[in-house]
Amino acid sequence: MSGFWEPFEFAFFRNGLAVATLAGALCGLVGVYVTLRNMSYIGHGLSHAIFGGAAASALIGFNFFIGAGIWGLASGLAIGRVARRRGVAADAAIGIVTTASFAFGIALLGLFGQVRRALDAALFGSILGVTTADVAVVAGVTVLAAGVVFFGYRPLLFTTFDPEVAQASGVRTGVADAVLMAILSLSILATMKVLGVVLVAAALIIPPVTARLLTTSFARLLFLSVAIGSVSAAVGMILSYHVNVSSGATIVLVSALVFTVVYGLTARGRHSLHLP
Repeated sequence: MSGFWEPFEFAFFRNGLAVATLAGALCGLVGVYVTLRNMSYIGHGLSHAIFGGAAASALIGFNFFIGAGIWGLASGLAIGRVARRRGVAADAAIGIVTTASFAFGIALLGLFGQVRRALDAALFGSILGVTTADVAVVAGVTVLAAGVVFFGYRPLLFTTFDPEVAQASGVRTGVADAVLMAILSLSILATMKVLGVVLVAAALIIPPVTARLLTTSFARLLFLSVAIGSVSAAVGMILSYHVNVSSGATIVLVSALVFTVVYGLTARGRHSLHLP
């Protein structure tokens, strides 16, 4: 049993565990709105879009978080604007904007080799390299996202389920969409160092989809998704140390295992989501 507590003796592991748990909760919360809007692909897409901003920031020596954050926010707003135009589906808008941005990052990577080292963590994650400052960043974004969901609960809910009726009822759906895209971009940026571009989309999608199988209440869906995301991240982080496997990959695999178990147990149940 003493071997279980061994990694907790190291500060880098404690920082990694804290940031992983916070990242799991954050992705679980934001992912509910992403999946209910049938925009699951956007987590994958925006993470790739932010990679383009990260490459540009590394090339010119600009602050990674500020540069990639501005790029991600601009990409998210561009996706929302293109998707609102009639005749352009949301998934098509995501594909156009994000793949172009990712290709731009890859091009910079090929042209300027000095950006490669700076982008390794962005691609694959480096959770054991996080610092106390990184923990503070993820904690700050998590608190911000929770505040947005708490104070904007009704507008976000209404816009998510019926945007046309919401707009006709006076809800500023454009503002709600922009706020959600901003929070999503910040969430991906904050958790990219934990999971990397390759795996961050899974953290946004698997917990809410799993929670969706367990409840018909939107409020409980939010709570369960956050719980599944945070617990899966903590368990995956601890397990990765003992089996010597990449932390990001282990976290996603634990989430996928939880989904598989829940899916098997609820295979016969069919229900629709009830609004509060």
